[in-house]
Amino acid sequence: MALKIRLARGGAKKRPFYRIVVADARCPRDGRFIEKVGTYNPLLPSDHAERLRLDTDSVKKWLAVGAQPTDRLVRIFANLGLIAQPVRPEQTKQAAPKAKAQQRAKEVAERAAAAAAAAAESAAE
Repeated sequence: MALKIRLARGGAKKRPFYRIVVADARCPRDGRFIEKVGTYNPLLPSDHAERLRLDTDSVKKWLAVGAQPTDRLVRIFANLGLIAQPVRPEQTKQAAPKAKAQQRAKEVAERAAAAAAAAAESAAE
C-alpha cells in the first residue's frame, strides 16, 4: 500500500483549513485516511503559533515507514528540519525583458551616468 502524507481540505468557501493526514494514495483528497498528524491554517500570519500544529514524532514514524509527503508538505517539513531541503530548480526567465529591451535599458543607464558625470564636472569648475 502506497502511503501519502498530504493536506485534506476543510473549512468554508474561500476560508481554507487543512488537516495533515496520512492516507492511502488511492483514496480521495478529503476521503478516508489512516491518521491525522496535524493541522495547517494558511489564513493566520506565518509567525502565529496556531498556523501549523504538527505531531512531529508521528510524522517521523510515517516517514520512516515510507510515506511520501506532497510537495507543499516537503517544503514545510524541510523548514522544520524533519527532512532534507529539496533541490529547487532555477525559475524560468520568461518574465525578464528580452535582449533588445535589456540593451536599450543599458544604453539609457550609460547616458544617465554620463550626464551625471558631466553635471558633476561642470559644477566642480
